[in-house]
Amino acid sequence: MGVKGFVEGGIASIVAGCSTHPLDLIKVRMQLQGEAAAAPQPALRPALAFHAGGHAVALPHHHDIPVPPPRKPGPLAVGAQILRSEGARGLFSGVSATMLRQTLYSTTRMGLYDILKTKWTPPDNNGVLPLHRKIAAGLVAGGVGAAVGNPADVAMVRMQADGRLPLAERRNYAGVGDAIGRMARDEGVRSLWRGSSLTVNRAMIVTASQLATYDQAKEAILARRGPGADGLATHVAASFTAGIVAAAASNPVDVVKTRMMNMKVARAPPPYAGAVDCALKTVRSEGPMALYKGFIPTVMRQGPFTVVLFVTLEQVRKVFKGVEF
Repeated sequence: MGVKGFVEGGIASIVAGCSTHPLDLIKVRMQLQGEAAAAPQPALRPALAFHAGGHAVALPHHHDIPVPPPRKPGPLAVGAQILRSEGARGLFSGVSATMLRQTLYSTTRMGLYDILKTKWTPPDNNGVLPLHRKIAAGLVAGGVGAAVGNPADVAMVRMQADGRLPLAERRNYAGVGDAIGRMARDEGVRSLWRGSSLTVNRAMIVTASQLATYDQAKEAILARRGPGADGLATHVAASFTAGIVAAAASNPVDVVKTRMMNMKVARAPPPYAGAVDCALKTVRSEGPMALYKGFIPTVMRQGPFTVVLFVTLEQVRKVFKGVEF
């Protein structure tokens, strides 16, 4: 029973991760917008000048002309920019890391959630797990899965972010294996778990909100419409609801995680001393809403990802129904 849950969840997660990878790439690029930007210098109006005794004397004007900050491109503009500068293949930068991440992280969390859900369901409750236990199962499963998959997560973020750097500063990883190997050699094995506290926190939030919301929404729909409604429409409705909830709950942690994983530590001191420092610097320099950078592409990615994930999962369960392994 346990192995079967891991296999079913792993297949569904890999399909969902690969099919929505371009949206995740756009989200990462948007979350890095404005990072470590130089402080804009105020523009001054021309100095006043007049001639005194044959010499030109300039008087500086002390009234600054406010320069509006440059407008940040939206998800469509970011996607078009990637296509122009990197080609269609650029939209799939880091897809090998995504596959490894889903294999490690999502397979673990989906299988463990299935096990905990089965073990924690009261026998006298008609097979229905209370919401608070679903949330607890999601928190545990997400935390364990994130710890297992963190190296692939770091590699994925770096590979996705590489195209936005100047050519001389790009890491140019050949693939996820090259990325993990170079990080371990150049920065130490511990670098593979950089930002792991954030990854674990985010994964706990995502898994608890995503899986618990899906199960709860599906149960509510079936309770209202009857068991005969257990089909594609119900799966899509429940999974899209779960995607919206997961995106709203996890976006601030996701922004900090992305910046922590992408930072270069070759220079001293590093840009961020830790997660809290990163969050404070982000809010201080870019405002509180910077923690919701990339929210639209997060929803655009999390919604389809969750729909593909659970619709695929339900179909895989039908295929493996009655099969024991």
